[in-house]
Amino acid sequence: MFRKRHPPVGARPGTLVINDHAPKPVIRVFEYKPDSVKEHELSEVAQLRGLLHEDSVSWIDVQGLGDEDVLRSIAKVFDLHPLALEDVVNVPQRPKVEDYEKHLLFITRMVILDDAYTVEAEQVSVFIGPRFVLTFQERHGDVLDPVRARLRQGKGPIRRSGADYLAYAIIDTVVDGYYPILESLGEVLESMEDDIIERPRRSLLQKIHQIKRELLAIRRAIWPQREAINALIRDDNALISDTVRVYLRDVYDHCVQIIDVVETYRELAGGLMDIYLSSVSNRMNEVMKVLTIMASIFIPLTFMAGVYGMNFENMPELRVRWAYPILIAAMVAVAAVMVVYFRRKGWIGAEPAQEKEDDSA
Repeated sequence: MFRKRHPPVGARPGTLVINDHAPKPVIRVFEYKPDSVKEHELSEVAQLRGLLHEDSVSWIDVQGLGDEDVLRSIAKVFDLHPLALEDVVNVPQRPKVEDYEKHLLFITRMVILDDAYTVEAEQVSVFIGPRFVLTFQERHGDVLDPVRARLRQGKGPIRRSGADYLAYAIIDTVVDGYYPILESLGEVLESMEDDIIERPRRSLLQKIHQIKRELLAIRRAIWPQREAINALIRDDNALISDTVRVYLRDVYDHCVQIIDVVETYRELAGGLMDIYLSSVSNRMNEVMKVLTIMASIFIPLTFMAGVYGMNFENMPELRVRWAYPILIAAMVAVAAVMVVYFRRKGWIGAEPAQEKEDDSA
């Protein structure tokens, strides 16, 4: 169910709603040039002003939204629009891109899969400025360690490029984080297929429903991101260079591919539900068939036992010495004949020879 933190009805624009359980902000800064990189973890927002230089690019990563004063101080340092800060704090927002006078705001959704195959989505807000990238995350921890490693090692063009390329690298890593999750869910679905056919049980049905819900959550997260990235590519903004737009087109293709995979897995999950229902129905049919055959065998035996269980005085067979063993033998013979007949029909045991020939043909 969709739940969004929102201010009271009629509140002024820019009102922030801080979650009582939100972790306190932790501020980390990467300041880099083509030939060097520095990392800082700040204890005060005022330290930010001394780390922003015209000859370097800075990545300010804020993890945690549990202190309104800290968030407003950061917004003041970077001159963020009040509505932009509201979008950052009052989560979740729909992935989108907003063009403000001095910066761009790109909102994306980062997903993480826990051990119980539950998808946890987290909003990542990316501000793109002339010489800085400012990111806000709801919680501590993310999937952006590969970007940090590339900055430390200087691999690729990331340290030789501007803030827009850094923003691309962050967005691309967030989008690529969907692939391992989809692979894990796909492996679960494939492993469940044989199990459903051989041993259908209620726990498997619950697991299918859960995976369908997680796939729906992924679809809701990735679908609007495709449109937001397309807006970055299409809009003519000076903060995004033509070179970076080429890279963003690749991210757009990844979003489209992820959507296709999600739809495929949703159809596969729906097919597994049909297989489960068919397997349960087949098992029930087998049980009913066995019970019906047993009842069919005992119907003539019950009739014979009922006839000779009557206490009429003039029943001639009652006084015959061998009547009882003859009746028992007749009942056994009738049961054996019916079992042979049912077996030849293929109702019990192996399939009849004619059906095997038709299947092989």
